[in-house]
Amino acid sequence: MTISIRDARPEDAETILRFITELAIYEKEPDAVEATVEMLQASLFGPGAITRAVICEKDGKPAGFAMWFYNYSTWQARKGLYLEDLYVTPDCRGSGAGKMLLKHLAKIAVEEGCGRFEWSVLDWNEPAIRVYESVGAEPMSEWTRYRLSGVALESFAAD
Repeated sequence: MTISIRDARPEDAETILRFITELAIYEKEPDAVEATVEMLQASLFGPGAITRAVICEKDGKPAGFAMWFYNYSTWQARKGLYLEDLYVTPDCRGSGAGKMLLKHLAKIAVEEGCGRFEWSVLDWNEPAIRVYESVGAEPMSEWTRYRLSGVALESFAAD
């Protein structure tokens, strides 16, 4: 078995959408995906795209992906790399593919001079938490993530 990681290309948008949908099902939010192939092509590869993605392949076939963007730390006065999503197909889990994706992004973060490499994980996702802790990542339990979206975002913006 050979596992490799490559930059995503516009023609990968359909595969990425499939992985996003599978991830949403795994995270118990199967109806939450609003993305389309066209939206992914525009947001990942179109003019002004700020998000990047890589595809993990097992023996030349897509087996997962990671999507990220750069954020900023005012305290460090440096950019950081924020991992939005990482997904490995069920048949490839336990093969080291997830760690390979994390290491790939860690290398990008170091090469790009990032002060941080961060992500969020659902508190019930024990398999992912074990992987993250095995690579030396630590939870930031003192922070609570907040979100405005949908009607609440539109309503707040309109007032």
